[in-house]
Amino acid sequence: MTSTEFPKLSAAIERWPIAGAFTISRGARTEAVLVVATVSQGDHVGRGECVPYPRYGETPEATLKALAAMQRELAKGLDRQSLQRAMPAGAARNALDCALLDLEAKAAGKRAWALLGRPAPRPCITAFTISLGTPAAMAAATEAAAHRPLLKIKLGGDGDGARISAVRKAAPRTELIVDANEAWTPDNLEQNLAACAEAGVTLVEQPLPAGQDEALARIKRPVEVCADESVHDRASLAALRGRYDAVNIKLDKTGGLTEALTMAEAAHALGFEIMIGCMVATSLAMAPAMLIAHQARFVDLDGPLLLARDRDGGLRYDGSLIYPPEAALWG
Repeated sequence: MTSTEFPKLSAAIERWPIAGAFTISRGARTEAVLVVATVSQGDHVGRGECVPYPRYGETPEATLKALAAMQRELAKGLDRQSLQRAMPAGAARNALDCALLDLEAKAAGKRAWALLGRPAPRPCITAFTISLGTPAAMAAATEAAAHRPLLKIKLGGDGDGARISAVRKAAPRTELIVDANEAWTPDNLEQNLAACAEAGVTLVEQPLPAGQDEALARIKRPVEVCADESVHDRASLAALRGRYDAVNIKLDKTGGLTEALTMAEAAHALGFEIMIGCMVATSLAMAPAMLIAHQARFVDLDGPLLLARDRDGGLRYDGSLIYPPEAALWG
């Protein structure tokens, strides 16, 4: 077999405007900067999308460089299994892992879940995110989204009690989960958790900074707590026991669907509930994550709903109900 018979890899940076602004404790953004990996072989093309995240030291330019370095490995026969050893977990590996699986599915004429021996994804309810702001601004945004069954509320530290109280008044019957994005401290942890419990919040995501979350093991938690920045792949799970009740699995952290599927099983074995999450991205990034949704207590795949527009042929959203991808999009 000659090298020309092996897959060819290309990658590109894409910029997608966000509807309004997306604001969390670390700041606001008005566009999503993505990297799309494309792997072609003969008449078949596979794609994968990732979001390089500065929080983890990633940039779009470095992601392109990391992907370009894999072309030589692909010519040597790199597949998804060997990819797990060839690249570290992170956004770049996610894009290539998902592109390779998409290519496998297209070449075999099968859906990705059939190739993997997994159940076909079903329509499911996704959370919808309310950005961080003043209590009044968040209440207004919540009121506009109060028809949705599950809202994810971004909090940011000081004043969070007033924020979550205002949100609850604006959506008295909606299930609420909260994401503090590492903004709380050991000093205000119990106060903020109590405010969330008072508001009937179901889950609080990453209240303390990763690596500084020991206080979670020392208190009685009135609301279940989910790890996000503190968890990446299987190797990070064991250290979370006693501190967290759930883990947020994101393909950009695990380095792709291959690791994410195994991680979900390992997390359940350790007694963790699962959230399947996302960055702000198009439907191409959400589609592979749909294969884990049936295992998750919480599905948070609203990235395309936060954009000014989605990719052509994207996932179908009916309100908060998200449908599995068509083969033309991915898998």
